[in-house]
Parts: sequence; structure tokens; C-alpha cells
Amino acid sequence: MSYRNPTDRYTSPAIFFHWAIFLLVALAYLAIEIRGPKGTDSRAFWTGVHFWAGTLVLALAMLRLVWRLWAGAPEEIGGNRAAAFLARAAHLALYVFIFAQPLLGMLMVNAGGRPVNLAWVNVSFTLVGADSIARPFLKDAHEWLGNVFYWVIGLHALAAIAHHVVFKDRTLRRMI
Repeated sequence: MSYRNPTDRYTSPAIFFHWAIFLLVALAYLAIEIRGPKGTDSRAFWTGVHFWAGTLVLALAMLRLVWRLWAGAPEEIGGNRAAAFLARAAHLALYVFIFAQPLLGMLMVNAGGRPVNLAWVNVSFTLVGADSIARPFLKDAHEWLGNVFYWVIGLHALAAIAHHVVFKDRTLRRMI
């Protein structure tokens, strides 16, 4: 499909960041859901995958934000003001999620007295020291945010499909 001007479509790097982060978030959710019982090799493997996915989400989120600030985004597709407000609010929530969720996970692990270990490359890091008071709060916040964002991500996907199927506009095609 050809576009009238560059502002009709997201840039290739923006599209890459969107879909790479989507896949990594899906992988992080999958890993945490199927990790297995404590003390098993399965749990160690999937926890490593979860840590990698979260760390890469945070790294790509930083690059994505820098790119967005530098390159901007396409002009909004005409519509009503309420829909535009909801779209902006959902996108802001998604940005908060891709930054806050990995950071909460890292802080939770560190507050538990352990570094975040990136398996298979022997890289580990600590952002904060052990804190038995903060750890339960961080764990609850990480889990709560993860559960809330099942819904936000689902609504985001449904909105994209609705734009394509019901409204028949180019919203979805601009990100493919």
C-alpha cells in the first residue's frame, strides 16, 4: 500500500519496536505461566526466559521512547475527540507498562536479596539492596500490574481489529 506522505504511517524502527516488544511481553507472560514448581529445572529455565524477556522489553522501551521523541508519530486519523482521548490514554498506559513492569520485577528480585541473573551469559545486576519490607509490596505491584495489563493489551488489540474491520480505516495498517 502506498501512503500519501510519511506522516500517514509509522516508521520502520517504530514498527520494529512495537512488534518486538509485543513478542517479548507475550514471551514473558508465557514463561511465568508455564515455569513449573519451585526447585525444578523447568522453573529455572522459564524464570531465566522471563528475566531475559523483561530486560529486553525495558531496553527496547528506552530505545522506542527515544525514537518516538526524535521521529514523532503519524498524524491521528480523524475521528471523535472521545476516541482520540481514549487512544492516547491507552498508549500512555502501555508506555508506562513497558517501563514499570520490568523495573518492578527487577526491584522485586533485588529486594529479595538476589541480583537479576541473565541466564546463559553470566550477567547479573543489582539496582537496590535487600529490603524485606519493600519486597512484598514490589511483588504485589508487579503481579497486579501484570494482571491488569492482560486486559489493557487485549483492549488495545481489540481496538486495532475494530479499526480495521468495523471502522475500515488505516489505523492497523499503519503499524504493519
